Amino acid sequence: MIYPIVAYGDPVLRRQAEEIGSDYPDLKQLVADMFETMEHAGGVGLAAPQIGLSIKLIVVDATPFASEDPAAGGFRKALLNPEIYAQEGEEWAFNEGCLSFPGLHEDVYRPSVVHIRYMDETGLAHDEVYDGYVARVLQHECDHLNGKTFVDHLSPLRKALLRRKLDCIAKGAVSADYKMKFVGKPKHR
Repeated sequence: MIYPIVAYGDPVLRRQAEEIGSDYPDLKQLVADMFETMEHAGGVGLAAPQIGLSIKLIVVDATPFASEDPAAGGFRKALLNPEIYAQEGEEWAFNEGCLSFPGLHEDVYRPSVVHIRYMDETGLAHDEVYDGYVARVLQHECDHLNGKTFVDHLSPLRKALLRRKLDCIAKGAVSADYKMKFVGKPKHR
């Protein structure tokens, strides 16, 4: 099932998501649906708040970055309750976009290495270190679980310059190649 993507302006994107267990109802189907939704929209990551669920669940498929970063090849995972507990390395800029912000891309600086703890779908705990594009995508998606978006990493001046675009996204005055849900609009676009 393909979910509509929640657009910027929806309060769910600003909430602290709740932890879940591997016994979350219909978890296997939800993960499959999130991957399908992400792929349909052309994304490399998707957080549950982006489909309206305030739970700590992300799906990531960094494979599209494999030509630039071989470590990204084959990185396809669902992560429950991911927690980035350390970041290191030089910060580097990348022109990030987000499915909740159609048509908007901005240079965002993030550390190059993350240390992350999470559970997989079976409840098995993991503690791993990632760098490069995988680290970038994990940081972006984990931000969503903490009520933060990529535009929060921009300078106040840059955000002010983007205010009109952000307002258009929040009002639904944008187009996307995938279904979206806008605040105050009862129908999906």
